[in-house]
Amino acid sequence: MRKQESISLIVTSDNHYAILLAALLKSIEKNHKTDEKIDVYILDDNISSVNKSKIESTVTSDGMLLHWIDLGSVVPDGVKFPIDNSAFPLSCCNRIFAPYAIPKEVEKVIYLDVDMIMLEDISKLWNIELGDCLLGAVQDPVLTVSCSWGGIQNYKELGIPADTKYFNSGLLLVNLNKWREEDITNRVWNLMHENIRYLNFPDQYGLNGVLYNRWLELDPRWNWYAQYENVSPYIIHFTHVKPIYKDPKFLNRVLSVKTQYSLPEFKAEFFKYLKLTPWKDYK
Repeated sequence: MRKQESISLIVTSDNHYAILLAALLKSIEKNHKTDEKIDVYILDDNISSVNKSKIESTVTSDGMLLHWIDLGSVVPDGVKFPIDNSAFPLSCCNRIFAPYAIPKEVEKVIYLDVDMIMLEDISKLWNIELGDCLLGAVQDPVLTVSCSWGGIQNYKELGIPADTKYFNSGLLLVNLNKWREEDITNRVWNLMHENIRYLNFPDQYGLNGVLYNRWLELDPRWNWYAQYENVSPYIIHFTHVKPIYKDPKFLNRVLSVKTQYSLPEFKAEFFKYLKLTPWKDYK
C-alpha cells in the first residue's frame, strides 16, 4: 500500500452526539504534532446547521479539513437496520458503509466512535502497518467469540473456533482496497440479517463474524475503556455512561441496569477538551 499524503479519518454522528464529536476533534487536533494533514469525513445523520457550525468552529488548525457527507447519499435506499437487544444508537451501524463515503483514491482510513478522546498523536496510529490484515482493532473486554454475555452466540454454527479473539469496533484501522475488493459491507450486512436473533451488539457481531481471522490486534491503549484504570491510554472510550450525563439515579431508573461510570480522571480529560469548543459552558 502506498503512503498517503494525509491522514484519513471517518466518524459518524447524529445530532445528539454532536457535542461528543466536537470534543473528540479538538483532542485529535491538540495532540497531533507531526506534519500530516488530517481529512475528517463526517457521516452526517441529520446534525443541525447550528451544531455543524459549532463543530466547524471547534477546529482551528489549517491542517484539519472537515468533509460533511449526507448519510442518505451513502446508505442505499430501502436499507433497514436490524434492531438488536442493546441500547446503542442505530447510527453505530453506519460504520460498515463508511468505506463508500470516502474518495476511491483513499486506500486507508481510521474509523473512530465519537464517544472517544484522543490523548496521543493520531499519526502514530495511522502509521501502523497492517501487513496482510484487512483491519487493525483492539480486543474487546468480551475477549472471545464464545463469551456467554457477549461475543457471537452462534459461533459454532458459523464455524468459528471458541477461543477466537473478539474485537471492539469503536476503533478500526482499515485497508480500504481490501475492504472494497472483498465486498465486506455486503458480507457483514447479510450475516447480520441472516442471524438477527443472535445480535446482542450492533454491527460488531457482523464485523467479527466476517473478519474473525483477518484483523491485526493493536495495543489496547488505542481503545481504552474509561471505567478501567490505565496511567497512559492513547484513546479513552466512554462506552457506557457518557461524561455529559449528570443524574445517576435517573440513568439507573431508565436503563434498569447497573450503570458503569467513567473514572474521574478520564471524565476530567473529556471536559478539558470540551472547554476548548463552543460547548465550553454546556450544562
